Amino acid sequence: MTLLIEESAPRTQEKTQKAHSKVRLREHLMGWLFVGPFGLVFLALLIAPLGYALYISLWQKKLIGGTSFVFLDNYVKAFTDPSFLTGTWFVIRFSLVAIPLQIVVALAMALILDAVTTRFTRFSRLMIFLPYAIPTVIGAVMWGFLYSKSFGPLTDIFGLFGTEAPDFFSSNLIFYALINVVTWQWAGYYMIIIYAALQGIDPALYEAARIDGAGKWQVALRIKIPLIAPALLLILVFSLIGTLQFFNEPQILRYLAAGTIGPEFTPNMYAYQQAFALANFNYGSAISFALGGIVFVCVYAFLFFTRKRRSFL
Repeated sequence: MTLLIEESAPRTQEKTQKAHSKVRLREHLMGWLFVGPFGLVFLALLIAPLGYALYISLWQKKLIGGTSFVFLDNYVKAFTDPSFLTGTWFVIRFSLVAIPLQIVVALAMALILDAVTTRFTRFSRLMIFLPYAIPTVIGAVMWGFLYSKSFGPLTDIFGLFGTEAPDFFSSNLIFYALINVVTWQWAGYYMIIIYAALQGIDPALYEAARIDGAGKWQVALRIKIPLIAPALLLILVFSLIGTLQFFNEPQILRYLAAGTIGPEFTPNMYAYQQAFALANFNYGSAISFALGGIVFVCVYAFLFFTRKRRSFL
């Protein structure tokens, strides 16, 4: 009897393992079944176009000789092209000013809404977030109307005081005019992220700080801001990626700022001009991937140095 039990035990264990294996296989298949539709769309609408764009960026179409394989010549041309380098330097300078401004505005609004609890708090959050819900094209057209000296309201407002409205489309002010548009568009979105992070902080920490004699400023600077550092880091990465790919606002406003915003104002606008205005798809693809490389290097360097700083602290 003992021998029969000992012989049947391994068989039972083997059957149990096979049953578990079938269950795991079924779970994996169900997981792939749910992920499959997204995976197909992801491959068809993102990976395949990127692969094709990378492929054609390695070729060059010439008037004599047709299309020829040039490998990295288009990339060498891009990184020595004054138009591409000027546009890249502009978006870098733009990022250095616009990103800190957006973060400061969003952080200030989130801290105020977190500290003030009234019946208008929800309404205020909605109003601050509303500009992000407006499509970028419509927002750019609206600001173009406000900035215009020909038919904008600023001309009449400044005229009431006997002065002339500033020309926001001039070469001296277009930089700051675009910063205003971008800050208006994105500060509300970043505010929502920061506000959600603030809501996740344990209120007991505030009570302990108040018992120790901390004021509102000390609570904000020494408790709230340090605890939402991951959310701020996420926002910085998002804003850095988005700002370096600046396109919609200057592309819309260039028709109102003739002579100030040219087709090579930003790298994305330059790539768009090369591909769709000049039908130079090979070089336009190379410019796009060159910009993608710059974005990747900037984001990686930012994350690397912030990680080093956090580990040091």
